[in-house]
Amino acid sequence: MSYVAPIKDMLFDIRHLANIDQVAQMPGFEDAGFDTAQAVLEEAAKFNQDVLSPLNWEGDKNPSSWKDGVVSTTPGFKQAYGQFAEGGWQGLQHPAEFGGQGLPKTIGAACIEMVNSANMSFALCPLLTDGAIEALLTAGSDELKATYLENLVSGKWTGTMNLTEPQAGSDLAMVRSRAEPQPDGTYKVFGTKIYITYGEHDMAENIVHLVLARVTGAPEGVKGISLFVVPKFMVNRDGSCGARNDVHCVSIEHKMGIKASPTAVLQYGDHGGAVGYIVGQENRGLEYMFIMMNAARYAVGVQGIAIAQRAYQKAVAFAKDRVQSRPVDGSIQASAPIIHHPDVKRMLMTMRAYTEGCRAMASVAAAAYDAAHHHPQADVRKQNQAFYEFMVPLVKGYSTEMSLEVTSLGVQVHGGMGFIEETGAAQYYRDAKILTIYEGTTAIQANDLIGRKTARDGGQTALAIAAQIAGTEAELTASGTEMAVAVARRLQAARAAFTDVVNFVAGNTKASPNAVFGGSVPYLMLAGNLMAGWQMARALLVAQEQIAIGNDIAFMQAKVITARFYADHLLAKAPGMRNSIVEGAECVTALALDSF
Repeated sequence: MSYVAPIKDMLFDIRHLANIDQVAQMPGFEDAGFDTAQAVLEEAAKFNQDVLSPLNWEGDKNPSSWKDGVVSTTPGFKQAYGQFAEGGWQGLQHPAEFGGQGLPKTIGAACIEMVNSANMSFALCPLLTDGAIEALLTAGSDELKATYLENLVSGKWTGTMNLTEPQAGSDLAMVRSRAEPQPDGTYKVFGTKIYITYGEHDMAENIVHLVLARVTGAPEGVKGISLFVVPKFMVNRDGSCGARNDVHCVSIEHKMGIKASPTAVLQYGDHGGAVGYIVGQENRGLEYMFIMMNAARYAVGVQGIAIAQRAYQKAVAFAKDRVQSRPVDGSIQASAPIIHHPDVKRMLMTMRAYTEGCRAMASVAAAAYDAAHHHPQADVRKQNQAFYEFMVPLVKGYSTEMSLEVTSLGVQVHGGMGFIEETGAAQYYRDAKILTIYEGTTAIQANDLIGRKTARDGGQTALAIAAQIAGTEAELTASGTEMAVAVARRLQAARAAFTDVVNFVAGNTKASPNAVFGGSVPYLMLAGNLMAGWQMARALLVAQEQIAIGNDIAFMQAKVITARFYADHLLAKAPGMRNSIVEGAECVTALALDSF
């Protein structure tokens, strides 16, 4: 089946949970209220449904290919990318100063979800360009901004992020690529970079690589890493592309999923050195690269939501069409579509609840980002920055892990046909797996959640969020409806479990690091579960109010039921997760290594 963008659910989150009209009161966003959001999302839906979605399966069957240093993308991708750039989609969230539309992340995140649902392999190219733009906006010199930003924002050129090397995966202290200073202020860059998404392709006239390398004589470890712009083609004074730089693609990977996205091995400096331009100051490269990484981590979390949405739509369509067995309640006296069977409904509701919960969580996080950067009051900016930073590892880690469960359930709903490639259900499962790995594995997100986001401030940010959740519990109880009271009970139990774990982490990270980090991923999953469940609880309150005034009753009733399902079937797991983290730490590391 073809993809249909869930515009109504996205707009519900944007309006009622992310409060877009409050975002539109901030300086720079005055024209970005709900009406703008609706118009932009409707246009995005047309492009993604009509242009990108039909190419998704084609990309899986006919992946990008490499020959003699040249990468050819899937047939149709180059033309689709031209339409993407022409439509201004690359510059949606970027400053008008450089040709962008300057819209808030609250709107942009929904558009990012659509492009990834439609065609995740394609979407990876603009995702990395977004990160390059953010890094240059933050740390680039005026000259670098003038040279590169307008063409990156327009989509005329694309960007990459070059961290990984054969010996240096997550441990960037082991980066060996080197940069030699030149008399004219440039650098000659030498080294090998692997796993470079869209490191070479035929869709844009230039590729702007952001590369981590060590300047000659720099300190060992992460403190000696610098960041460089290394263009595929040198840029002439008039802004046109000139001579080919000394960076070449020597191969692309053969992958489990996202096959149409070329994952390149890039060789720098085999013919005298690739010309590079330093970003910011020497030895601060990792700090600047984290700007790209944080932007990418949030976007990868949205990819998880996107692929889950696609898998859910396909599973629902199949379940309504596939006829097998009589319903157990005798309501139909013949074989019926499998959507009548309770366990199929359970699987579909699980897929739906996970996807809607994570979408709501990501939308609220996006609004916090907008407030952190645009709110006129410094204290409000600070509070929102802390909230957003806490949410990033949850959006990335929880949403991508849930996408694996959702896409797996999608295959299961299809039964035997799900194991057959022609149905397309397996592609979503294969594509989803990388999401828990790139831009930092789930364990790396969990380490960040423990170290930087919980232990560093003694759990203050986490406990402040828990206090907000308690406020939602009070609202649910006060509403008095059966649904709201039931959800309040589950939310309270999950919050209590979360609070216990936060206190455990804050109190034991230094004294018993193995015990704490042994439960790091379960902590992330508990926290993500709670944050998504909190947003579903807020959604229930809004939906009840809308039902009371007769507004879109069928949609709102479905929202209430989905929120209740989330509480009873997903949020209910939180207390058990708390027990495994707080009380089960010792057995994680107790087994002798020889016994494994």
